[in-house]
Amino acid sequence: MRGEVLSVVLQGLMVMGLLGGSFALCRAYVLQSICVQGSSMVPTLRERHWYLASPLLVRWQGVRRGDIVVLRDPTDGGLVVKRVVGVAGDTVELRGGRVYLNGRLLDESYLPEGTRTDPVRGQWARVTCGPGEVYVLGDNRGVSADSREYGPVRSEAVLGRVLW
Repeated sequence: MRGEVLSVVLQGLMVMGLLGGSFALCRAYVLQSICVQGSSMVPTLRERHWYLASPLLVRWQGVRRGDIVVLRDPTDGGLVVKRVVGVAGDTVELRGGRVYLNGRLLDESYLPEGTRTDPVRGQWARVTCGPGEVYVLGDNRGVSADSREYGPVRSEAVLGRVLW
């Protein structure tokens, strides 16, 4: 009788361990929930709303133009959500309140009419992303701290793609 109880307890512990390990792997590699802090992605993403992000898509497909991503802020290491505007080899230029990608006006139909994108600091008004770099902007340009302030970020800083 005592051996049976011990066997059931051990089986239960094994199942709990497998479930916990599966959950941890899923959270690290497949799906993560994130809460947007701040208004830098308004109106696309709302402040204090929860979204799902996939680290797996970034690993499989890499980071692409237009992706909304979760990344480590290069200034303080915190998590931020931004839109990828340029990838390795792309030249991003901010001119006249507009964004130009490789010399062409970037279609930003996701932004409210009349949104201006001005450089925060002049040194990042025109930049070419090097190998393994991405240029990110928040959709709410007036309040977003992004590549206009700190330049392109390393692709490794991107932790996941926001799925909604």
